[in-house]
Amino acid sequence: MSKFKSKKDNELPAVNTASLPDIVFMLLFFFMVVTVMREDTLLIQNRLPLADQVEKLEKKYPISYIYAGKPSKGYEKYGTEARLQLNDKFADISEIQAFINSERLAIRNELVDYLTVSLKVDRDANMGIVGDIKQELRKANALKINYSVATGSALEN
Repeated sequence: MSKFKSKKDNELPAVNTASLPDIVFMLLFFFMVVTVMREDTLLIQNRLPLADQVEKLEKKYPISYIYAGKPSKGYEKYGTEARLQLNDKFADISEIQAFINSERLAIRNELVDYLTVSLKVDRDANMGIVGDIKQELRKANALKINYSVATGSALEN
């Protein structure tokens, strides 16, 4: 018989947690790099019209988005007619010039001439609101306009 008994014979060794902070920070940096932040919260219905001859807009130049459509669920208090959304709030047509000027001030001076305004208009919206938006963009001297559409057959509109 042995005089001394070993108590550690049946125990499992402890898990080494020395590299755990490295793994956590590596995952944190990975998700920070690959996550895309949503630009705007849509307050309107935005089912884009379909088109079959679509050209993708290059992202190297600054793009400002103007949304138009009926208010979505939860925002019915703003009416049932097509409304205009600039950034994250409803706006009037008369606010477009101030919006374009603030967008120009937010970018570098050498990119101001390349600012493109992309119109994301719901397929059920009245074309009168599009004409009003274009008139205000002309007054603001924002002449590079892009119409955003979904890819599909134009006959399904």
